[in-house]
Amino acid sequence: MNFRRAVRREDPEINFIPLIDVLMVILIFLMVSTTFSKYSELQVNLPTAGAERPAERPTEIVVGVATDGRYTIDKRGAAYRDALSFGSQLRQAASGSKDPIVVIYADAGATHQSVINVMEAARVAGLAKVTFAAQSGPSAAR
Repeated sequence: MNFRRAVRREDPEINFIPLIDVLMVILIFLMVSTTFSKYSELQVNLPTAGAERPAERPTEIVVGVATDGRYTIDKRGAAYRDALSFGSQLRQAASGSKDPIVVIYADAGATHQSVINVMEAARVAGLAKVTFAAQSGPSAAR
């Protein structure tokens, strides 16, 4: 005989109310016991700059070198026969300028020799400051 059929078992349930009460007490304790420190501010008088106006930007002679070997000086076509003739063209472009800078804009497909030709012509012309222009950013990598 089974006398326990009439007795129903209840599923155990978890009561969250005491858990919430304990967490609230812990939270209040932490808030009361925490020390808040106030950072003191310093009164600083910063110096002022009384610098002179920057010197004028040096003159740039822009030399372009194309993939097919064409040259330009300040956006005007220039023929390269030899370093002396190209150097005289660079000297003419630099006339009246004090210590100009030669900026070489060489195409990515231009030969190294084309760029070396421009550098040699600048040396012959007596232009000591030579720099290269480069493209940066995502369009530079092809």
